Amino acid sequence: MKCNLCPRKCNVDREDKKIGYCGMTAQLKVARAALHYWEEPCISGEAGSGAVFFSGCQLRCIYCQNRDIAIGKSGKAITIERLAEIFMELQEKKANNINLVTPTHYVPQIIQAIDLARKAGLILPIVYNTSAYETVETLELLEGYVDIYLPDFKYMEAQLADDYSNAKDYFEVAVKAISEMYRQVGNPQFNEKSSKEILDNPIIEEGIMTKGVIVRHLMLPGEFVDSKNIITYLYQTYGNNVFISIMNQYTPLKQVENIEKLNRRITEKEYDKLVDFAIDLGVENGFIQEGKTAQESFIPEFDCEGV
Repeated sequence: MKCNLCPRKCNVDREDKKIGYCGMTAQLKVARAALHYWEEPCISGEAGSGAVFFSGCQLRCIYCQNRDIAIGKSGKAITIERLAEIFMELQEKKANNINLVTPTHYVPQIIQAIDLARKAGLILPIVYNTSAYETVETLELLEGYVDIYLPDFKYMEAQLADDYSNAKDYFEVAVKAISEMYRQVGNPQFNEKSSKEILDNPIIEEGIMTKGVIVRHLMLPGEFVDSKNIITYLYQTYGNNVFISIMNQYTPLKQVENIEKLNRRITEKEYDKLVDFAIDLGVENGFIQEGKTAQESFIPEFDCEGV
């Protein structure tokens, strides 16, 4: 079957071991499956999010902090059955959710794995953690499977998207994708009372999101205007019905050392200016980052833990 799951529309037969723009065949490849504590508070909580990092990516930004998995360098081939087992193992570790990181190119396999896991007793919310470079058609396949959408919103300016992600159409694609995500899951909902489902042990902490959309925006150095335009678009379109997560963690890694514009962290002044803008605009449902989050130590080891 020819693959057109993402907006690249490679039309290659990944089932026949052909490689798409994502860098992957149809063989599931996972680089890490473990409790993850560095997501937004309503995703990670104290117990952690059950993050499953898939190898490969359809966007492959030049500054990506997860570059080793984005280019498929890290990861282990597994079966759909093993993926379902991983979901159950994360539930047994009391993860607050199953967090699918860069999952787009494996959507059909993930759906099968969720079906298997639910038959085995999976009750955790499913988080779809994505670049937002998605087709509406692929997202429609996920209706009823995904509870929380966690998309990035990277660029409004086409030239930025082209320069950094080879995706000049990023804005047009992302706005349609986020609209479909919101249509599916609606306004945010949170767990107000811990449920007891497995061996009478509580899972899913109070205050953890169980439905909704959190849109992330990673501020890039020198791009205040584009960041401001993105936050304005989101607030004017959704108000406080989606959460906006404004991130300051951009980390210049080795692959951008020769790109002067990207070879620095954003300043505290730049970030504070953007946060103040969002507050003045009226954004109430949001997250900001404090302290020195722009560090390589915040990037997990993609050593196939839990795979």
